[in-house]
Amino acid sequence: MINVARWKVVLVVLATLYGILFTLPNLLPASARDSLPAFMPRQILNLGLDLQGGSYLLYEVDTQALRAERLTNLAEDARTELRNADIQFTGLGVVNGEVVVRINDAAQVEAAAKALRSTLGAPLAGAAGGRDVTISVESDQRIRIVFVAQALQAQAAKAVDQSIEVIRRRIDELGTKEPDIRRQGSNRISIAAPGESDPEKLKAIVGQTAKLTFQMVDETADLAAAQAGRVPPGSIMVQGDDLAPFYVVKRRALVTGEMLTDAGSAFDQQTGRPIVTFRFNGVGAKKFGEATSANVGKRFAIVLDNKVISAPTIINPITGGNGQITGNFTTESANNLAILLRAGALPAPLTVQEQQTVSAELGADAIRAGAFSLVIGGIAIIVFIVLAYGLFGVFAALALIVNVMLILGIMSMTQATLTFPGIAGLILTLAVAVDANVLIYERVRDEAHAGRTPIMALEHGYSRALVSILDANITSAISAVIMFQFGSGPIRGFAWTLLIGVITSVFTAVVITQVLIGWWFRIAKPKALPIE
Repeated sequence: MINVARWKVVLVVLATLYGILFTLPNLLPASARDSLPAFMPRQILNLGLDLQGGSYLLYEVDTQALRAERLTNLAEDARTELRNADIQFTGLGVVNGEVVVRINDAAQVEAAAKALRSTLGAPLAGAAGGRDVTISVESDQRIRIVFVAQALQAQAAKAVDQSIEVIRRRIDELGTKEPDIRRQGSNRISIAAPGESDPEKLKAIVGQTAKLTFQMVDETADLAAAQAGRVPPGSIMVQGDDLAPFYVVKRRALVTGEMLTDAGSAFDQQTGRPIVTFRFNGVGAKKFGEATSANVGKRFAIVLDNKVISAPTIINPITGGNGQITGNFTTESANNLAILLRAGALPAPLTVQEQQTVSAELGADAIRAGAFSLVIGGIAIIVFIVLAYGLFGVFAALALIVNVMLILGIMSMTQATLTFPGIAGLILTLAVAVDANVLIYERVRDEAHAGRTPIMALEHGYSRALVSILDANITSAISAVIMFQFGSGPIRGFAWTLLIGVITSVFTAVVITQVLIGWWFRIAKPKALPIE
């Protein structure tokens, strides 16, 4: 006990310096942090939604719309393949969640099934194939194409995961720090955006599907007939722009927004109006170039979420892979559309299930209440430990202060988010740390009462109490890991703070107090311990 290992001394000094350096920026105003030397850390704690204020949204992924879109695409794939194979058919469409088509010539039914198999990747007998569909041939010359149930479930789960990533990219573009975006249940997504006080702005960016397609305008369509519901096969009617109330466009898109590599807002050099510029990847540039080369003089529609933004005429082939979208944009709407295009489209529509706004004033009240609780709890713990164990209690109090600095330092360095439950976890951590010192000191006191010398009492007290301390803290750490893994929002904040606190508490309660008592013992050379 007297000869404390040098590595422990070095470790205690480094840990204390670390705690001071990484906690200090949290106590300084922004101007002072900016003027710190380059080698000094500047990270500070991120405050959670309940402390900083912000917006909370709960979305539900519309998996039914996703299924309908997949079925529509499947029907269009079948239409294209049958036409390429020069097979006459009627009645192609989606009926009761199945794609149904009737082949006119009975002699071509098998040929049609083989053609669909080659494209859709499904066997004739009806087993699941490469596209996770089944094909069956009916006696009345009808062919049914059905998605396997497991395939639809997998697509829905994938859509939720993709939606989370798209939402994260969109919110990052807004500059919101540490958004908490996570799945709830099978098809819901919760979003907590600290510091974002305008939920409507958040909804405008997050909730828009932003599915961009470039589709040829069907110039042969009878607009009056289309408005009455008689749309030509292979075409659809979509909402129009200022020039026309609606357009009839080819269902098959030339290229999609998934082929974009970049998008930004700018101003038209001729009119000075806001526009959105975009750039295709190699595949998109090639497809767009081929499509515009083959359709010079015709119109194509730029469609965003089933609404035409613009429908220009192709004057010359566009082969460079770059383009621009004009429309009735404001500077803000052009920038928002660029953000959506850069982040990517949502695979399925989202519907708002819950919306909450936490004001900054409420957050400030929570911070004051949490800080007051932390100070009162800390003072009460320090008073108790000093009154109970005298000088050794002072050593434990010093270790407790280092413990708090280590927790705040680690959370600042990792840019963790501090929530109100996290403050509760911090207070609980202080109690757990003191509990470790109580175990040690009570064990030392028992050893001294048993007649051991001060040196032996300290040695036995630390070594025998360590087993109980590790058992208790490992149990707490396991609980914290489980809560962090399966919890959400405030529960994760509490669990993360508790987990860090468990680790630092063992270190400060055992190592730091051991070093301090070792130094004191070497200087004072006591005949009896102050806690006997």
